[in-house]
Amino acid sequence: METLFNSIYKNRKVLITGHTGFKGSWLCLLLHKLGADLYGYALEPPTTPSLFEKAGITELITSEIGDIRDLEHLSRFMQQVQPEIVIHMAAQPLVRESYKIPVDTYAINVMGTVNLLEACRLTPGIKAIVNVTTDKCYENREWHWGYRENEAMGGYDPYSNSKGCSELVTAAYRNSYFNPANYANHGVAIASARAGNVIGGGDWAADRLIPDFIRSIVNGETIKIRSPYAIRPWQHVLEPLTGYQTLAAKLFTEGAQYAGGWNFGPDDKDAKNVEWITATLCNLWGDRADYEIETNPQPHEANYLKLDCSKAKAELDWYPKWNIETTLKSIVEWNKAYLNKEDIREITERQIDQYIAETFY
Repeated sequence: METLFNSIYKNRKVLITGHTGFKGSWLCLLLHKLGADLYGYALEPPTTPSLFEKAGITELITSEIGDIRDLEHLSRFMQQVQPEIVIHMAAQPLVRESYKIPVDTYAINVMGTVNLLEACRLTPGIKAIVNVTTDKCYENREWHWGYRENEAMGGYDPYSNSKGCSELVTAAYRNSYFNPANYANHGVAIASARAGNVIGGGDWAADRLIPDFIRSIVNGETIKIRSPYAIRPWQHVLEPLTGYQTLAAKLFTEGAQYAGGWNFGPDDKDAKNVEWITATLCNLWGDRADYEIETNPQPHEANYLKLDCSKAKAELDWYPKWNIETTLKSIVEWNKAYLNKEDIREITERQIDQYIAETFY
């Protein structure tokens, strides 16, 4: 597996912010398999239980517990590590939570990005930076076609808007300090990555469809869903992660021609509504799993959201590999193994191996 991505990651110093979260934990396991020398900066795991703790990821990474809002601490750690590749995923990632804590959401998602890029600016040796944002960064016009990378940034709610702001911060730092026209002088290539609704085993966050489904199953309750007809670009967590790694490798080896924004989403046929996802999960799970539609008023969320990934397909040769049916089967398999008290790292690495074997060889 270390030969993937032309062995770019083997023995390479990679720093991940947000490594204790759901996506960060999967990324740590994947990069470890690629032979990377891993460093992480994040708060303590955001959920109990957490994939980070259950999979023993602290054994695989030099982990620094810190707040992305603390520029001094972050800068000091980065200068000690002197990473070559930085993948920024530290965030307040929940739409509904952003309505409750808007100030913290902006502080983490906007000023956190400023702090990360400023720390990178002050740290020698960095060659590639990927800022991970979201499909929700676009000004949502409820179109039936996917948003392209050159569409306007926006966001109705504090979370979505803060991620649009994070994109603008990234563009400003790229223009001002890491300008592609001056790449020969500074040697740093910076890009942003926008993924869809990322799902997979090991996500225990509140107010997310799959974790809420699993909690209801465990508690013997009927699953309650809101916004049943809302369509999202659902994708297995390994899909965007391999996209980020492909992008970071290109930034590292070929430089500023890959700077800019990139979409990593599923094919159109896999953009399904919430009720379809829930009904399919109930069918796959069995054991009389059932759902009902929540009738209470809900905070605003987009009804229709898709990404156009033509750029990543054409220029990075990145394509979504697992369709939605395969993705949901893998989630049911992972969670049933977890409930059967199987080894969590083994479960997760087995799915990584399966994904790589089916999609890269």
